[in-house]
Amino acid sequence: MRSALMGLLLLVIITPVTHAADWLSWRKVGDATLTWGPFSVYTSQLRTPDGKYTGPGQNQALIITYKRDISRDDLVDATRDQWQALGIMAREPQSESWLRMLQSLWPDVVPGTQLAFVFNDRQGQFWYRASAAQKTFTPLGPRQSEAFSTHFLAIWLDPNTQYPALREQLIGGEK
Repeated sequence: MRSALMGLLLLVIITPVTHAADWLSWRKVGDATLTWGPFSVYTSQLRTPDGKYTGPGQNQALIITYKRDISRDDLVDATRDQWQALGIMAREPQSESWLRMLQSLWPDVVPGTQLAFVFNDRQGQFWYRASAAQKTFTPLGPRQSEAFSTHFLAIWLDPNTQYPALREQLIGGEK
């Protein structure tokens, strides 16, 4: 009985790292840098299992590497702003509760911090790595619904995003 419990505990500990390894081996579709005036805010990369972007329903990973200090409050405010611009705040009744969840989930970020959002098998998962020197990503919070995941990724990938050039680069278009 004791060895079975130890085996189960080991499986629970190793499973998130295994899942991270899966999406980390996906092929890059594209990458882009968000700038604000002369400053780089973050670099982003989109990955899929085959390296091609076919739309919002496919398995995909968006990895963001921050280049500046940004508080969790500012990250959540930026998410709210983007969702308002896309009309998500007006049409999605859960959007306020999603923002509260993000407020409790996300850390403040510093240069080198990486946050990833992986959409796989119709659910999303946030992943965190304090810096590129850290070997593995750690899951951040619970798995997210398909509705949340689609709306979150829309910030970067919806055709009506506020950053169309960034979207184009992420989905493998012109740089």
